[in-house]
Amino acid sequence: MKSIQPALLIPFIIVGLLFGIIGGWIRLGHMAFPIGEAAAHHGLLMVGCFLGSLISLERAMVMKSKLWLAVPLLSAISMPFVLGGWPGLGAYMLLAASLGLVVIMYFQTIKVAEIYSYIIAMGAAAWMLGNFAYVYSDFVPMATGWWMAFLLFTILGERMELNKFLPTPKWAGLFFYAGIGVFGLGLLLPFHQWGNTVLGIALLCLALWLFRFDMARYAARKPGQFRYIGIGLLTGYFWLALNGWIMGWMEDHLFYYDLYLHTFFLGFTFSMIWAHAPIILPMVFKLQINIFHPVLWLGWIMFQVTLAGRIVSAWLGDATWRKLFGVANGWVILIMFLLVGTLFIYRKKQLETRSAEKSRFFSQKIKIWREKVSERDMTTKEKKSQTE
Repeated sequence: MKSIQPALLIPFIIVGLLFGIIGGWIRLGHMAFPIGEAAAHHGLLMVGCFLGSLISLERAMVMKSKLWLAVPLLSAISMPFVLGGWPGLGAYMLLAASLGLVVIMYFQTIKVAEIYSYIIAMGAAAWMLGNFAYVYSDFVPMATGWWMAFLLFTILGERMELNKFLPTPKWAGLFFYAGIGVFGLGLLLPFHQWGNTVLGIALLCLALWLFRFDMARYAARKPGQFRYIGIGLLTGYFWLALNGWIMGWMEDHLFYYDLYLHTFFLGFTFSMIWAHAPIILPMVFKLQINIFHPVLWLGWIMFQVTLAGRIVSAWLGDATWRKLFGVANGWVILIMFLLVGTLFIYRKKQLETRSAEKSRFFSQKIKIWREKVSERDMTTKEKKSQTE
């Protein structure tokens, strides 16, 4: 296990995303890539094989021992089993990986005994409970709420960690914790009775809190990467608020399930991914490089426009435009990851080139210094010889 490198896991994670997107296309009626297993296990691929692996990788990299990379490895390699006709085995692997993430967070909460660490740990536990619910019932809706909690609590904990130095009124902190508590209560209530309404109220409250107290509103006023991150986060909070409204008060809509799932898992979650990508990717590989480039704005705008088109089409009940925008949105996701990956590789090569140039520069300096010392020693010896 000591030979595991993060770069070896990335292809599995991206392939998991690719097949998850293909499964989503098939569910929309786009049959360009007719892979039945991808459609049947779309949620498992997206939440477990892709997002679960990505978050586990981020958390495992904080640990000192590379042995912990076995957790995202287990999650990532569940993908071939999910697609290969053994989804039950793949689900058990994801359950084991989520248990591993809980153990990672246990040690991290001991090391950093702060409230944001506990919230992230709650997210890991929610992923484990969701995976258990899926293994037990073989029914995705039984796990969906817990999977949402996994991503929501992880993101809230990370935002809280970054906001810990901002002055926040005491009542705002209580409001935030109450929002998390109400969401947890909603998970325990029957979904189509009071559960969805309670979840919707909690999400609206948490979105309002993030709009008001998160540092994103300060970052959005600054230029360059700060503005990109700030606007990206604020847009994600808008999707979270919309998700809360849909979940709580649009249950009778024809595309209710589609609307509430994709305003959260695409609108909120992927907006968070795009905003944090320029920071998280270098951090995972422990490189001090800035991979932001204005071209990311183009991909980001395309993502938001195609997603908005899909959601509005579904809202209006137009299946044709919903399919068109949904397929386009999937391609944009892949393009965005290609852009981020290309920028990362380019900046990494720049860093390696600069390091090599510095190394050659210092080597030349040392060589010149040694030559001068050698010449000085020879001159000293000659003078001494002449004196004698």
